[in-house]
Amino acid sequence: MPTYRKSPEAIAKLTPEQFWVTQESGTERPGTGAYLHNKEPGIYVDIVSGEPLFASADKYESGCGWPSFTKPIEPANIAELRDVSHGMIRVEVRSSHGDSHLGHVFPDGPRDRGGLRYCINSASLRFVHRDDMEAEGYGAYLPQVEDIRSAG
Repeated sequence: MPTYRKSPEAIAKLTPEQFWVTQESGTERPGTGAYLHNKEPGIYVDIVSGEPLFASADKYESGCGWPSFTKPIEPANIAELRDVSHGMIRVEVRSSHGDSHLGHVFPDGPRDRGGLRYCINSASLRFVHRDDMEAEGYGAYLPQVEDIRSAG
């Protein structure tokens, strides 16, 4: 079982936007994220720790301006925290091992797929294409990316 953690080396490799989003709980501008329109098969991992977060089969077009997913690929890798910033009550989503700010989860996702919308910043993610998953140590997750569905 791989060990996922935040390291000074990983933090040093972040772009200013990635640092702001993951370490300072920032939010990229809507419609600007690198993975917003990505339809390739694979998984999305924490840019800092590498822990698996979401599968392409669970990604959908929500129209909110950020990549949206119906569920995490590995629920233990997601921490959900109450967020009362900006005059709202929301549920913040962070990576469990890397403690990276990822985005927020809302109860307005596709009902037929669980009803949740994980609204995630591209800047907090690294995409691992299905063709590279085995070589990068994510082979166990291949069955979860085979069925690419698009809802929305």
